[in-house]
Amino acid sequence: GDRRDPDNTALGIFNITSMDKDVPTDRDPDFCFSTCNGGKNPEQIEPKGVAFLHPKMMSVATATVSAWTVLFIGTGDGQLLKIVMDQDLQFGCPDILYESSGDRAIFPRMLLDPVDKTYIFMASENKLSRIRVANCSKFGTLAACWSAQDPYCGWCARRNRCSFEEECSRSVWISIPDGSFKETRRITSYQVEDSSSGKTKVQVRAHLKVMPSGVASFTCRFTLSGDGDLCDAASSSAVFPMCSCIFPNHRLVPGGLNVTVKMVINSVDLSETLTLRNCSHVGQPPTPAPCTACIAAGCSWSLREQRCSSSPAPSHVTQTQNSCPIIDIPGDNSTIVLKPEIHSMEPQEITYLGKAGSTIKGRNLSQVVKIRLKDKRNCAPIEVPVLMATDTEVQFSIPRVSKGVRTVCVALRDGSCYGSVRMNIKSLPSCQSISPRTTWASGQRKIQITGQSFDLVDSLKIANEHKDLIYNVTRTIIDFEAPSQIVNKATVFPINLVVEGHNIFCDNITYHADPEFVSFSTTDVANDLHVTVEKKTDALNITVKELSIIAIADKEYPCKTDQIQIRLNNNSGDDSIICVLSNKRGLSVQQIKITLGGFSIVRGKPINYYWLLGLILVFMPFILLAMFCFNRIKQKQMSKKLSEQVELLECDIRKEIRDGFAELQTEKSDLIEAFGTIPYLDYKHFAIRTFFPETGPSQNSFVNDVSQDSEKVKQDECSQAISDLIHDQPFLITLVHTLEEQKKFDIKQKCMFASLLSIALHSDLVYLTSVMEDLLIALMDQNSNAQPKLMLRRTESIVEKLLTNWMSMCLYGFLRESVGEPLFLMVSALIQRINKGPVDAITDKALYTLNEDWLLWQAQDFNTLKLKVSFQVIPDSDSDAGTTLDVSVLDCDTIEQAKEKILRSFKSKFGHPYHVQFKDIDLEYVRDPSEDSAPLRLREVDPGPGGVEHGGVKMLNTLGHYKIEDGASIRVTKKKPRANLSTQNSIRDEDNYSTKYCHLIEADLPETDDLQNKNPKRKKLKLKEVYLTKLLGTKVAVHSFVENLFCTIWGMPNNRVPPAVKYFFDFLDTEADKRKISDPDVLHIWKTNSLPLRFWVNILKNPQFVFDMEKTAHLDSCLSVIAQAFMDSFSLTEQQLGKHAPTNKLLYAKDIPKYKEEVKAYYKHIGELPAHSATEFRAFLLEESKKHENEFNESAALCEIYKYILKYFDEIQVKLDQIADLEQKAELKQKLNHVKDLFDERKRCKWE
Repeated sequence: GDRRDPDNTALGIFNITSMDKDVPTDRDPDFCFSTCNGGKNPEQIEPKGVAFLHPKMMSVATATVSAWTVLFIGTGDGQLLKIVMDQDLQFGCPDILYESSGDRAIFPRMLLDPVDKTYIFMASENKLSRIRVANCSKFGTLAACWSAQDPYCGWCARRNRCSFEEECSRSVWISIPDGSFKETRRITSYQVEDSSSGKTKVQVRAHLKVMPSGVASFTCRFTLSGDGDLCDAASSSAVFPMCSCIFPNHRLVPGGLNVTVKMVINSVDLSETLTLRNCSHVGQPPTPAPCTACIAAGCSWSLREQRCSSSPAPSHVTQTQNSCPIIDIPGDNSTIVLKPEIHSMEPQEITYLGKAGSTIKGRNLSQVVKIRLKDKRNCAPIEVPVLMATDTEVQFSIPRVSKGVRTVCVALRDGSCYGSVRMNIKSLPSCQSISPRTTWASGQRKIQITGQSFDLVDSLKIANEHKDLIYNVTRTIIDFEAPSQIVNKATVFPINLVVEGHNIFCDNITYHADPEFVSFSTTDVANDLHVTVEKKTDALNITVKELSIIAIADKEYPCKTDQIQIRLNNNSGDDSIICVLSNKRGLSVQQIKITLGGFSIVRGKPINYYWLLGLILVFMPFILLAMFCFNRIKQKQMSKKLSEQVELLECDIRKEIRDGFAELQTEKSDLIEAFGTIPYLDYKHFAIRTFFPETGPSQNSFVNDVSQDSEKVKQDECSQAISDLIHDQPFLITLVHTLEEQKKFDIKQKCMFASLLSIALHSDLVYLTSVMEDLLIALMDQNSNAQPKLMLRRTESIVEKLLTNWMSMCLYGFLRESVGEPLFLMVSALIQRINKGPVDAITDKALYTLNEDWLLWQAQDFNTLKLKVSFQVIPDSDSDAGTTLDVSVLDCDTIEQAKEKILRSFKSKFGHPYHVQFKDIDLEYVRDPSEDSAPLRLREVDPGPGGVEHGGVKMLNTLGHYKIEDGASIRVTKKKPRANLSTQNSIRDEDNYSTKYCHLIEADLPETDDLQNKNPKRKKLKLKEVYLTKLLGTKVAVHSFVENLFCTIWGMPNNRVPPAVKYFFDFLDTEADKRKISDPDVLHIWKTNSLPLRFWVNILKNPQFVFDMEKTAHLDSCLSVIAQAFMDSFSLTEQQLGKHAPTNKLLYAKDIPKYKEEVKAYYKHIGELPAHSATEFRAFLLEESKKHENEFNESAALCEIYKYILKYFDEIQVKLDQIADLEQKAELKQKLNHVKDLFDERKRCKWE
């Protein structure tokens, strides 16, 4: 082709059957020299047609699909195109199967996959690709699949999607018909004919091919807008692909009769809407193209009579508008629109990413509304709106478009398009090389990049630069100066080309530190002066042209470029740069100035330091003697001071130990004065917190509102179907095993699924128990041959989490009736004990604790204060306003801690009216109640820059800071709203902190008064081990509550245990007997892992699951110590504790043996109790289900379960195929597919 033409290659179709038969079969006449074919010229063959024009076509491969020929074309700009050709050598529109970002040419040879004909192999550069010959799945409807005009694609009835024929087994596959594109203009066509007297016949043809040949069923129905039938009784017929219908003529109204034709091919529906007209009324003046309008109405056009008729005759034109004669109709000149003209367009070359801000210039452009881009075949033209139009200029933006040549014209409102200008859509720019590849930190080094299509680049950027670089550009070269960067070592920065907002990686440039010029020296050589500059070796590869050297003496003497030499790696290991100053012998150079791009430095002559060294040597003995004397004096002072500090330290330690001993022996327990009503959570919130301990409030969607608890919530069809499916026990067991086999189904998802299952089956605890038993038996079979003692030790499977939830559901009644009160008393006592001593407001560490890690051993001395507190305003009622109560606080408490203790005391004493948040109240210190002096508002943090501060850390205000004494009067008032100018949410918010705070741990900082007096107090040294007696004191204080709780848990009042415990322990005994497990330790471990470890420890560590309360991190650490002692009581291993054992273990070391004996008696007593019959336990489960009926949103849980089924749908299908019972397997797969169909239909309805 013509290289100046953008479409410089053409794909031609030749007929080689008419060639000279005498030509030897092993010779090709199109590639002969004068010696072939008897010395005659080779035979010239004209192409039958040109299939395609495109720049740089490189390769072609063909495939035959039914009666169609498919051409695969590889191009030089990295595209793989597909074109379909019919039997008449007519071609469809090209389809892009593959497109590279650059101009990576497709190699000449392409090959269809010999194993799977739906793939083709193609190669480009060093890459071999296997490309699908069609993307059928992107078409979502039968009409879209048919409109693709792709013989590879058809509609699969069974799978209800567009697919290859090979992918549609055991089903009808519907595609375009074999033959010509003339048969595929529309999916259906119709014709109206006169029938019997007063009747009209309409025939509809479906242009479809159905495979396998022979349609099992084909029906048609013609209906009117009111859903009434059009056809006379028994007059309609349907024989694929034709449908016919006869109806009375009077139904053809002047405006046309709207008819819907519904065809059903097997289970595939195809609907078309037709407008039937009276043929004799069609095409009458003033219709501009009567023949075309006649054929479009399904009628026949008489060439002789020039009229439209419903009676076809040989002289009539039917079926195709291309047979209509061309008639010039004079136009209406009442409205004159000047024909737009295009003179130029900028730009005419763009990348396939499109172009914003394109411009067309010309004349008469003010009426242009759209810009149309089309190829030579006018396939899928692209229309873009006009952004701005004047008479001489139009501005618009071109969207992303495939590579190739497009013709651009301007469109008016009537759809007519004028003008023509070519636009070449090319690959993205690409870089080939960069020189140099390094630069110095100060920048301004000249860099050159070579590559392709640089004229399409919008801007150039280095990765971390926010602004564009300034550069000069041609089609193949970009020149720019490297910007400066801050680097300490060799750092690589990527260079990006920016095209339409997209960053395209070009190459890397390495930044090094600026060159280091060490020194210079001068040497006379003949009449010249040689200036030698020493430079440390680097990787910059500096050239002479980049250097500028100026010698400074009485004036500046620049070195010319041809007078500079660079010598690498001289004898000293550095580089040398020699500058020759001609005829300057004897010149005294004091400084040199070196400039390298953006880097510049001035170096002076080195100073002679020998005289300074001699002076130092003279005075050195005197200096050493003075230093020795001074050091001896300092050592004596330090030794004396250290002795004093050690003596004081010993006194402090003796005092701390004595005080701790005295406190342990003399302190009286005054815990739990009154606790009022226990704030139990209702069952559904207890269950949700137990089922989903880590997800929090987000799982409240599984709980029904209070208004829904009393009535049965009706499930929709989808929820009912999935409920029926999981109530099929073989399917549910198969589903659980399938999910657990998936590697991506982690422990968190297993626990989530088990909890969803617990909610979905909560109304049928009998069935849930049966499923759990089957899964546990499978788990035992899995572990019995290896390590049976490890079973149920951790939650690593669905059934283990299911067992935890089952225990929670069955033991809630026992928990609330028996264990709840001692648990609440124990937790309350522990909280009171913690608050009896100092608690650091920042870290939550306390002086009184059970956990050594949370021991506040840095606390200073403190005093207890009795405050007389009155409420100025009571939240709910004014009847008790002014009530005064004595509240115990500590002088080291912060203001917020004091608020908490005051509110806790009022709630305990007076109850509900004082249930307010401490953040909503203020405290005011009444200095003298007898006088009318203004009260002092107590603030935890002083506003503004005030307050005690040291090293950027601000101390929180305490009651001692305000010098509040014992018996002082405090008034509680409603907090007044104040603007918060800080982004810090709380004193512990260290992500957004504007000020860092401390309370007790940093309390040894100097006080304000001490700083002012220049006489800070001595800081007492604190040792953590001295305060370990506080752990023992706390243990003694709450010990009676802990023992009472433990005894309640494993006690057996009235010789009874919860039915679920007895039933499950008997289940474990039975399964152990079946497996002939005689080791009693195995059974003990199974029972311990099932009940104490899986349920009671969870409750002990998380009282917020049972009560409406908050659990602090400190409280959690103390409860962990108690929970550990609880579990140690069930352990069969004798603990060997020494003096280096953890304090958390030592704390209850003497109590554990006693607890172990009680546990053994507990297990033995349970085993001796009579077993529950299946009927009795079933009745218990039914009663538990009925108690909490309608409290959970089972539909929400079922929908979440379906998400897991859908995610692993194929894996579940494979697992079901392994079922031996064929009838059961078929039934389960049918149910599963039915559920999927229902959810797919609901999703489709939501989209519609």
